[in-house]
Amino acid sequence: MQALITTDIAIIGAGPVGLFAVFEAGLLKMRCHLIDFLPQVGGQLSEIYPKKPIYDIPGYPSVLAGDLVDKLMQQAAPFKPGFTLGERVEQLEKKSERDFLITTNMGTQIACKAVVIAGGLGCFEPRKPDVENLTRFENGKGVYYMVLDPEAFRNKKVIIAGGGDSALDWTIFMSECCSELTLVHRSESFRGAPDSVQKVMQLAEHGKIQLHLNAAVHEVFGNSHLERVSIKSVKENSPPLEKTCDALIPLFGLSPKLGPIESWNLNLDKNAIVVNTEDYSTNISGIYAIGDINTYTNKLKLILCGFHEAALMSHSAYKYINPGIKYTMKYTTVQGVNSF
Repeated sequence: MQALITTDIAIIGAGPVGLFAVFEAGLLKMRCHLIDFLPQVGGQLSEIYPKKPIYDIPGYPSVLAGDLVDKLMQQAAPFKPGFTLGERVEQLEKKSERDFLITTNMGTQIACKAVVIAGGLGCFEPRKPDVENLTRFENGKGVYYMVLDPEAFRNKKVIIAGGGDSALDWTIFMSECCSELTLVHRSESFRGAPDSVQKVMQLAEHGKIQLHLNAAVHEVFGNSHLERVSIKSVKENSPPLEKTCDALIPLFGLSPKLGPIESWNLNLDKNAIVVNTEDYSTNISGIYAIGDINTYTNKLKLILCGFHEAALMSHSAYKYINPGIKYTMKYTTVQGVNSF
């Protein structure tokens, strides 16, 4: 059984706004733990466009998205935040004032005094192929929608499905560690970088991987764990090919959805959380929402606006966590970060 993680503030979402909230909360001597479904910090900046330049961050005429994430991590580092990555928050329970319990899809539990939802556009959920019984083998039973640790597949029989950059990159990387690696793609042309396509084709020519084009995963089989997969041509009416395997990794991208947040009794407007602009609190005391996940009159979905929201939220959260205790505002230009 996993140990219970305790912290002052649990931040749901490890994108740029969530990371900056660690810094702002740290200045007020509050500890933070971040949870994100993606396997790395940075949210959309890391997952979708790490090499895209951003032009509206104060002090940076231009900064690459990935570099901004690195700088935010450096800024948060003195306050030693905790991270639970590659897991999705499923349950949020308010047991009493300043007493929340968060549970993820993998059973991790975080106890905290306040909750900050900084989930950007919501939880990124995998686009799943239409294969019957696929969900039976999720959560560590053989079907994985992202690669958190490639070493977990060493000397295993693995089937990757997809035709974009992620499928190509992981095929190239994992061709060195899997005992048998198969790539399945519905078309005969790929959507990824030409150099990656060439490398995959060369791996197939040299027998390092098995390549099935114009084909798709048709069925999955197994008892308590995935054991076999059938692959069927999408053009010919030929019988499917069955292959034994230890893991199936469908890589068809991620799509943002509000996810379990919809069931948390928060006031919603379409796919966003309604907040009070005095401190970006929600209708439930002790729960805040900052960044693109929230909505209010004249809302601008800009990273710099999320940074502003994180600062005001942190001061409100301090008062909520420490009722009756007066805090005197200090400036980092005078005190220095390490003195907080």
